[in-house]
Amino acid sequence: MRYSGRVSTENTSQFAKPHIDARALLGLYDPADTTDWAPIRAAQVHAGGQLALFLLAANVIGAAMVTLILQRSAPLWALACWGAVVAAISVAITFRRLAAKQRGAATLAAVRDTVIEGIALATIWSVPPLAFGFNPDVGTALGLWIVLSVLMTASAVAMAALPLATLSFLGILGLAISVMVLRIAGPVLAASVALFTTLLMIGCFTRARSLVLIRSGEIALAERDETVSLLLREAKQDESADWLWETDAARRVVRASPRFALSVGLDPVGVNGKSLLEVLAGKTWDSGSFAPALRTLAENLKGRAAFRGLVLPVNVAEQERWYEIAANPRYDEHGAFLGFRGVGADVTEQRASADRINRMARFDTLTGLPNRLHVNEALSHAMADAEKWGSRCAFMMIDLDRFKAVNDTLGHPIGDRLLSRVAERLTTLMGPNEVIGRLGGDEFAVVVRDASDTQRLETLAQTIVDALARPYDIDHHTLYTGASVGVATGPRDGRTTEMLIRSADLALYRSKDAGGGKFHHYEPQLHVAAEERRVLEQALRKALTNDELHLTYQPVVDAGSGRLTGFEALVRWTHPELGPISPVKFIPLAEDARLIAPIGEWVLRSACAEAAKWPGDARVAVNVSPEQLHNPGFVAVVASALANSGLPARRLELEVTESVFMRDDTGAVKVLERILDLGVRLSLDDFGTGYSSLGYLSRTRFSTIKIDRSFVISASKKVPEAIAIIRAVVALAQSLGMATTAEGVETEDEHLMVQELGCTKVQGYYFGRPLPVEEARVLAARAAQNREAA
Repeated sequence: MRYSGRVSTENTSQFAKPHIDARALLGLYDPADTTDWAPIRAAQVHAGGQLALFLLAANVIGAAMVTLILQRSAPLWALACWGAVVAAISVAITFRRLAAKQRGAATLAAVRDTVIEGIALATIWSVPPLAFGFNPDVGTALGLWIVLSVLMTASAVAMAALPLATLSFLGILGLAISVMVLRIAGPVLAASVALFTTLLMIGCFTRARSLVLIRSGEIALAERDETVSLLLREAKQDESADWLWETDAARRVVRASPRFALSVGLDPVGVNGKSLLEVLAGKTWDSGSFAPALRTLAENLKGRAAFRGLVLPVNVAEQERWYEIAANPRYDEHGAFLGFRGVGADVTEQRASADRINRMARFDTLTGLPNRLHVNEALSHAMADAEKWGSRCAFMMIDLDRFKAVNDTLGHPIGDRLLSRVAERLTTLMGPNEVIGRLGGDEFAVVVRDASDTQRLETLAQTIVDALARPYDIDHHTLYTGASVGVATGPRDGRTTEMLIRSADLALYRSKDAGGGKFHHYEPQLHVAAEERRVLEQALRKALTNDELHLTYQPVVDAGSGRLTGFEALVRWTHPELGPISPVKFIPLAEDARLIAPIGEWVLRSACAEAAKWPGDARVAVNVSPEQLHNPGFVAVVASALANSGLPARRLELEVTESVFMRDDTGAVKVLERILDLGVRLSLDDFGTGYSSLGYLSRTRFSTIKIDRSFVISASKKVPEAIAIIRAVVALAQSLGMATTAEGVETEDEHLMVQELGCTKVQGYYFGRPLPVEEARVLAARAAQNREAA
């Protein structure tokens, strides 16, 4: 990681009388000196592209002139084919040069690969002298020689910046012309052609070298300006300014600047002549316990390699500082190594700032525990070690029970303090083998590096559950929460980090589903259940639009007379492929997926529309979810359903559960009051099975309390507590002017029992199962006729 702006210097003396390696100039290799060849090669490619159109014109015009010269001594079709190939190769080279000219950098391959262009062009231009040039007509041969010589001269000018390609072109074509002249005019003229070719090649190489020298000089000037800038900054009395340092060939400090001496805690005179490594190592020089960065510096100095951005610790006046240094080797005009010259900067503050930022990115600000990113990294390392050593690791997901109730009732500040206390308890349970972190919200996680001992893993999970179940005293409040834990073991339950986290999450879901305060291990069937849940959720999202939902109606009768008083509308789902799906499965799924509101509205509107067709006064009861009641717009939905169906408000009864009143706000109560003002009746469903409170019974105008089937079954078995509860509920309802409905009555004995206990209405299989809409209509019509007859 870099902690400050770029600090660098290059060897400013090596360009005074530079030595240009011929192989580097040709693009055959990159030398291992300090010269940066990338901008130099970019200049070569750029120069080659500047005269690309000139080279194209020279080739096209030359091909036309050769065709005219050879038209009597060679077939026209052969000349035409040859000319077309010359044009095609020239155009391809031109486009390639122009495209390369636009690039800001050039690699070694970009220069070296131009030899293919030179060879291709030379090969096609060698065809006329070798294939058509042995004609005894001296005038024709002379004309061909002149045209090709002009072409070679033009190419030497246009392609000089790319010497490898140019030399290849000149050498091959010059050889072909020499062979032609040798056959026609003898060795003297052939030697003159070879001399001419050699001179062109020397001139091309010299021009290419001049271009490299010019570009190298420009780079040297830029780098010299940078060094001067650093010198000027050092002259200031700013403690944070960069400082210069220099060594000789033996890596000893020479000409130490005052700022450099100050940075290492030595005087400028005493530091000269000391080994740079010894100066920077300080007290660790004798012990040999060097920092890794100092060893890297030693390797660079030994290898005479340029470096930059090297950050190493230096102890100055018993205080650790961090310095970033960069340097290049220096050579004289003969290439002899002189030492290093470089710059340094104090980046202690920048490093400290970066460390703080890194900690913020990896640790939770509220609890100080590792955050999700850090936990994932720890799990990745644990899984890698487990795979390497053939062992096992584990991942635990922890979710607090009833934490949302604390936030809703006491506020987020109390909730934050509770999370901090939970983190403290969890931290005390961890050993060197575990890493505890906070994933977010009220979710925590534990990475167990070595989970070979299954019993120890289970003991830790149970200890976490027990420890978090103990009460918390926070700001004069005694708070009770608990924890559910899901455990997954790798690589058995997941071979990747994502898979193992997913497995632990499924195990946690099972713990929550079982009521909380427990831990569960991942099992393969959990994944099957999750996949089934995912498929069902996708199908449920389309159930309304695909018309897959329908209503059934279960009769509700008077306990004494058995007379029909109404029906409870129950939603059913039949999937075209999966078949009938139990409400026990899809109703909780609809609540979790936020689909209960649109489904509930459809049930309400459909039930009102159907009940409006029944003769008589039979009521229809519709279950309403807490999510619907916490939406102020639900009142308008009820009013719209009544208005559109024409059903009198007194014939609609909404059934709500106690969970509606668990939130701290009074929004649901206000919605219920507005619904009651419409004339709709209200029934409290499953009373006694949840967080029962007599307070909301007195605040809300319920017309009916429904007694859950579980109490009816227990009472039929003569369980005293169940009988006492039913009696108490009946007495409470009578005192408040409410009716009581016993649910789940399936036998005559159960009917007689609830009648004797004082229940006013009964609902259950004994009087009728949920009926299809047609049968419900018939039953409602028959009940209306009986009432009229009576």
